[in-house]
Amino acid sequence: MVVPSTDDPAADTDPALRAALRAAHERGTRIAALCTGAFVLADAGLLDGRAAATHWMHAEELARAHPRVEVRPDVLYVDEGLVLTSAGKMAALDLCVHLVREDFGAAAANGLVRRLVGPGHRPGGQAQYATRPSLPRTTDGLAGTLAWAEDRLDQPVTVESLARRAGLSSRQLARRMRAELGLRPLDWLHRERISLAQELLESSDATIEQIAARCGLGTAATLRRHFRRTVGASPTTYRATFGRAAGRSA
Repeated sequence: MVVPSTDDPAADTDPALRAALRAAHERGTRIAALCTGAFVLADAGLLDGRAAATHWMHAEELARAHPRVEVRPDVLYVDEGLVLTSAGKMAALDLCVHLVREDFGAAAANGLVRRLVGPGHRPGGQAQYATRPSLPRTTDGLAGTLAWAEDRLDQPVTVESLARRAGLSSRQLARRMRAELGLRPLDWLHRERISLAQELLESSDATIEQIAARCGLGTAATLRRHFRRTVGASPTTYRATFGRAAGRSA
């Protein structure tokens, strides 16, 4: 169930809607509120004792109106299992991509992002950067550079080589990527390597050693360490869940 944003967060939620949300929650239905839709969930009591996100402009209002909610004003979205909330419109899109990734795997989520011409998955804990738009826009100049790097993830791509490709200094590149993607260059490279590993685990019969080499992570041990830290599961578990054959060993 998805609750869209509301034009008037301060307005009382219709009692029938509150009852429907509570009933759905009791049935175990997963409910995602986008942007100011968090106010609707809060009115229904579904955010009490939980962490929640909303647009940073309304975070104080949500915290004041619902003191039992742990409002996190500086993140893109919060996944509490059956209850999920997001910040503004682009963060709402990030949350939806997160749901696709959770249910259908990285290949489906990445394919969706490519069709949307977005920069890929942004983790929910990433800051909203309230002092500037948090839109995941990628300019034509950086798009070419990032595509160049994506084709060379098996090679030792460095910040310096990315900067040269973009015609920028390393410091300028870092500022541009931080402003446009919300990521530092090395963080972006790491994310892309893990994302490629996910796709290969889902769609190929390659060994963990082969995948580690293809993603530029070196050894199977390095891949396992970084994969578990980023994804929250081992490559073996991930492949068993999303791979072409359930139970395939890595």
